[in-house]
Amino acid sequence: MIDLDNRTSGEIELALLEKITESVTQKDIEVVVCDDATIREINRQYRQKDSATDVLSFPFEPMEHAPLGTVVISFDKVAAKAAELGHTQNQEFALLYIHGLLHLLGFDHEKDGGQMRQKERELIERFGLPQSLIVRTETK
Repeated sequence: MIDLDNRTSGEIELALLEKITESVTQKDIEVVVCDDATIREINRQYRQKDSATDVLSFPFEPMEHAPLGTVVISFDKVAAKAAELGHTQNQEFALLYIHGLLHLLGFDHEKDGGQMRQKERELIERFGLPQSLIVRTETK
């Protein structure tokens, strides 16, 4: 269900990510884990934003057997934010994965009147994750 392309030395726990995915879709997801320099280049190339970010999502064309899309996550950002907020790297990774996955599913927090934030909250609570993503995103 998850095709992991880990380009870092960070360890990624797939079991939780698989459960999260199965709770919202049966489609396959590609997850690319990279460093800040790589995600900055991807962000510059595809979004014309010359900065490193924590997570990017690239939906694929909707076809019956095609994967849903790709979620790109900076492990540098995962490690830094987990240390700052006092939770595990796997928890932080899962929080960012949820955000990226919801974008693949068509949610857009900039336009949807709070629907994406509500779905994030539901998934965070369902899987016992720290509330930090909700706090971070509600202040933006």
